[in-house]
This record gives sequence, C-alpha cells and structure tokens, in this order.
Amino acid sequence: THTKMATVPLGFNIDAPRWDQSTFVGRLKHFLNITDPRTVLVPEKELDRAKALVEGCRAGLVPPGSSREQLLYAKKLYDSAFHPDSGEKMNLIGRMSFQVPGGMALTGCMLQFYRTVPAVVFWQWVNQSFNAIVNYTNRNAASPISLRQIGVAYVMATGTALATAVGLNLYTKRAPPLLARWVPFAAVAAANCVNIPMMRQQEIINGVTVTDEDNNELGCSRRAAAKGIAQVVVSRITMAAPGMIILPIIMERLEKFPFMQRIRVLHGPLQVLLCGGFLLFMVPAACALFPQRCSLALADLELELRDSIVAKHGDKVPYVYFNKGL
Repeated sequence: THTKMATVPLGFNIDAPRWDQSTFVGRLKHFLNITDPRTVLVPEKELDRAKALVEGCRAGLVPPGSSREQLLYAKKLYDSAFHPDSGEKMNLIGRMSFQVPGGMALTGCMLQFYRTVPAVVFWQWVNQSFNAIVNYTNRNAASPISLRQIGVAYVMATGTALATAVGLNLYTKRAPPLLARWVPFAAVAAANCVNIPMMRQQEIINGVTVTDEDNNELGCSRRAAAKGIAQVVVSRITMAAPGMIILPIIMERLEKFPFMQRIRVLHGPLQVLLCGGFLLFMVPAACALFPQRCSLALADLELELRDSIVAKHGDKVPYVYFNKGL
C-alpha cells in the first residue's frame, strides 16, 4: 500500500493546534470544533477511518489527493471520539460531543421535575450516573482506576447530590418558588466537587506525569493532579451554571402568561430545548476556561520532585506541563 501513499503536505503538522491555545478565544474555537454534537452521529467505520488517516499522517503518509480540509476533518473526528492519552475510542456517552444532547435532556428534566422528592432523587441519580461515565471517560488515562474505586466514587457523588437536593428541597418548601428551582444546580455543583476528585483519585494518590516544554517526562506530581482536577471541577460547574441559574428565572416569568398555563404539557420539552441552547455554547466555553495542557511553576512542585528536576536540568525547567483531563 505504501506505493499508493503520498507524503504529507510540506509544513503540515496534524497535531499542531489550529488556534492559539494560550488564549481563551483560541481554546473556545478548538472546543467548538471537537465538542460539535453532530459528530455523535458519525458512524463507527468513519471514525476508524479518521483514526487511520490521523495515524498515517503522523507517520508522514496519507492517501494521494488528500486535501488539507479532509485531514483537518479527520483530526476533528479523531479528537471528538478518541482519548488524547491512550488513543482508545471513548464510549459514546462519555464523549464531550455528547454533552449537549445528554446534558440538555438531563438538565431539562432536573429543572422540570424539582417539586417532589421521588422525582428529585430519580433525576439526580440519573445525572450522577451520566457524570460518572463522563468523568471516567475523560480522566487522565495514564492513571488506572479500579472498579472498586469507581464504585465508591459513584456512590459518594450520588449520595452527595441526593443529600444536597433532598435537604434543600425540604428547606425551600417555605421559600420563594424561584429558590426551589435553583436546588438542582446546588446539588449538581456539590456532586461535581465530590464526583470528579473521587473518580480521579488515582491521580491525587500517585500524581500525574509532568513533562518539560518539549514533552520529556520529568516525574509524577500530586500537586499537578490537584491543580488539574480543581480546574475541571470549576469548568464543570461553570458548564451547568447559566442554564441552571438563568433558565429557572426565564421559566418563572414565562409560566405567568396565560398561554403558558394552557400548554403545561410543553413546559418539559421547552426546558430541554432551552437547556440545549445554553449548553451548545457553555460546553466549549467551560472546556476552554483553562488550557488543556496545564502548567505549574517549578517552585509549586513537591520538594523531592523539584530537587530531582533541578539536579538533572539546573534552572532550564521553570515550568512543568501535564494534561489536566476534561
């Protein structure tokens, strides 16, 4: 087959970011590209073809006549469906490109069914199950996690969400109606603070691999892991916030109109659609808050690791870098 292969266009590096990743706007464009919900509908065969094309391109060989656009589209599909560390195909539900359809259905239902305790319990449980899959899928794959740890993380996060939701639900019975509508967001935020660190506890226990600017491995750092995970928690809460805080205010106003009182059956679908509108922008915006390739000053590393880096490299490595996960 190599006789039929052409070489990669001169100066084209398929792994080079198309937009400047040191700026928020550049990262936003990057994530708008790879969290595009339309990629969820791409058949498995086409994803595998995209992977083969990207790997061929990395090796310097592509099918003749491959345009730059085709290669960039293959990279978009590859980034949306394959894990950045392991290169393995991620399950559909865990992909960031599934966050809009999955998240809009779940958020819409949590915001619609917030009045009774059984409904709150059911939808918070479904949402935490979804989150657990997403967090496991997007972890830093260099840190393996056992099934038992996944189970404990899942139970603790679901417990936190339910305790927050049910507790606040009972507490807001006498409060203004809008406060009750904000309970799902409080539960989601509290659960994220538990779910993500628990799902990625191996990184906190063993540290994540840190490298220098040229990707040479320097060791493992627990502080780097803590920084990466903290940023992911902030991103996830930011992702949910506008839809779950602003949408209840919109619905509260809309439901006072007589036409809305006549079409009660459509309130659920309307919330789901409006959630989708928020998430279409918020998923990439929240992912873009912090650089994917996170950095940490040498001075902030653990003492032993800092000493070993200084011993080997002197003062040539002011910062270390690592993948923060998503």
